[in-house]
Amino acid sequence: MLLTHATLATMTAQAGLDGYGLIPDAAVALEGDRIAWAGPMADLPDAWRALPELDCGGRLVTPGLIDCHTHAVFAGHRAVEFELRLKGASYEEIARAGGGILSTVTATRASSEDDLLARALPRIDQLIASGATTIEVKSGYGLSIADEVKMLRAARRIATARPVTVRTTHLAAHAVPPDYKGRAMAYIIDVAIPSLRAAQAEGLVDAVDAFCETIAFSTADLAPLFAQARALDLPVKLHAEQLTDQQGAAFAARHGALSVDHLEYLSPDGVAALAAAGTVAVILPGAFYTLRETQAPPIAALRAAGVPMAVATDLNPGSSPLASLTLAMNMACTLFRMTPEEALLGTTAHAARALGLTDRGRIAPGLRADLCLWDADHPAELSYRIGATALHTRIFGGRPDV
Repeated sequence: MLLTHATLATMTAQAGLDGYGLIPDAAVALEGDRIAWAGPMADLPDAWRALPELDCGGRLVTPGLIDCHTHAVFAGHRAVEFELRLKGASYEEIARAGGGILSTVTATRASSEDDLLARALPRIDQLIASGATTIEVKSGYGLSIADEVKMLRAARRIATARPVTVRTTHLAAHAVPPDYKGRAMAYIIDVAIPSLRAAQAEGLVDAVDAFCETIAFSTADLAPLFAQARALDLPVKLHAEQLTDQQGAAFAARHGALSVDHLEYLSPDGVAALAAAGTVAVILPGAFYTLRETQAPPIAALRAAGVPMAVATDLNPGSSPLASLTLAMNMACTLFRMTPEEALLGTTAHAARALGLTDRGRIAPGLRADLCLWDADHPAELSYRIGATALHTRIFGGRPDV
């Protein structure tokens, strides 16, 4: 296929181009599931002119969007907790009373793998409708060996039911279940590590994540889990500094983490640690918005230190029931003063980096032919619109959605 007359946002750093890598009146040649050529129409080689043509009519073409942080597989909902928070209850109070993550655990444990898949697909469809071509999905609502593996099996099956790439992340260290109250380290040894081994034996794990917070796990608790991940040759990620500064970012950076996510309470030392390690900061405005937080991530400090920033939905039933990447981009700009350029980089090139993927997130020869055609003529429109999806056509692996 040959895309012609496109306003191309390559998201590549090239001489003479802005941060979007904008090329007006451009063409993109696709061969199979790869990009064969991209550049100005005037420079199109003869070799590609005979391909079947899709005239973009000046529309904006970007890389397919990447949601690098979701909890899309779960059962039940937490609308009542949303109401309680509006009446004054804090996230921590709800969690300590048995709500929060643990209420979703109860519903998820009671659901079959087939049921979890069926519940997840409508959420995935919403993400796809907002331009997603790659989606990360975490476990973390099972908190037992069998239920964590069950969640990861359901997550893997999404890619067989929908045209999307799914990366699965083991997150058994998401909360301490009631039967392990006060014994977080014992839970890591008894459940988190064995469930990781079991899931990895089935080929279900792409990365290992954990929640480092006063209501979850300390860095000392998580050290054995991260050591096991390293022994299994799996990259690590971390939920850190969302509610308090537990120095989780520096801990994760020492372990070469792909990303550290949330970061509202990230310290200057944490910023420096991420910069030194080349770890991606994943910004999650949906949780900040839903929990009505007031302390924003230190965007200016991350920017000044050159830390790559990704943007994701954090789609989950409790703190971020958000299933639109373009709305997440708008929130990142309006709530955190990220620029539209940073927001688009955050859902393309930097999101790919947060997942350890080098074959997508930009438009360049040799990369995956995952693209979005938008009813827009400038990339800033994607962050500017509130809740409106301007997606015209999504191309996944070289094939347009029908």
